[in-house]
Amino acid sequence: MKLAPTIKLNNGYEMPVLGLGTYNSKNNEGEIAVKHAIDIGYRHIDTAYFYQNEAEVGKAIRDKISEGVVKREDIFLVTKLWNIHHDPKLVETACRKQLSNFGMDYIDLYLMHMPVGYKYIDDQTLLPKDEEGQLQLSDIDYLDTYKAMEKLVKSGLVRSIGVSNFNSEQLLRIIENCEIKPVTNQVECSPAINQKKLTAFCKKHDVTLTAYTPLGRPNPEEQKPDFLYASKVKAIAEKYKKTTPQVVLRYLVELGVLPIPKSSNVGRITENFDIFDFELTEEERCLLDGYHTGERYVPLNLIKGLNHKYYPFGIEF
Repeated sequence: MKLAPTIKLNNGYEMPVLGLGTYNSKNNEGEIAVKHAIDIGYRHIDTAYFYQNEAEVGKAIRDKISEGVVKREDIFLVTKLWNIHHDPKLVETACRKQLSNFGMDYIDLYLMHMPVGYKYIDDQTLLPKDEEGQLQLSDIDYLDTYKAMEKLVKSGLVRSIGVSNFNSEQLLRIIENCEIKPVTNQVECSPAINQKKLTAFCKKHDVTLTAYTPLGRPNPEEQKPDFLYASKVKAIAEKYKKTTPQVVLRYLVELGVLPIPKSSNVGRITENFDIFDFELTEEERCLLDGYHTGERYVPLNLIKGLNHKYYPFGIEF
């Protein structure tokens, strides 16, 4: 079986350059997707408390371990601290609850899902809203949250920590004030928002960039996004006997980012993984560069209108 290449993180651990995203993969669907992914060679599985599927993801991994397909140390499991748990007093309890969801005794990579915290009501109220239906935010400093996450590494509950949806200034503030450097910043990244500037910034500080929504939000009826349906990209795909999503994922890997395409469809999960036997030319990469508009599919609109001081997308990168 062919596995994805890995990249060495700033703390020495190895992270596969391609992972399975599991957003919206719930109930049995998520379990089937993860099992299939492991069977064909995925070793990097990405989920989050917010996705409410940690139990299914954990069961799928444990089943594959008991079948002898993998050992626990073969799997790079990523999950995230949700925004309601930013209070440093809540961080360890939240992490332990997530470990219990997985049925595991450590997490490979634990990310702060966003720099913006939400008001804590209880563990089930993921989007706390007031009577007017407005999201209730907290003003907890993400630095304090991150320092509580550092303790999880020291106690062995998690091996690596990182951030998600952070801009360059927020990431730098963490790096300058922390003991344990983040290993990755997980952000939206696709040909439409190729994050070249943020990737270069991360690289300078020895932080990787993980790409969520790497294929945009494919809409076959509207033939959107352009970078999946344009004739020029189709021509590249035909040349290599690949599909346009495979060309796009290959492009991102060649940019030096780590894509985590989400799918529950076993055919697409297989297809997304089959990108390590060809290489794009400089000209083809330039063509894909041309789809960069900077437009986000995930602009965090719920927070955007609330003028929170830590809203991350108010600067260029």
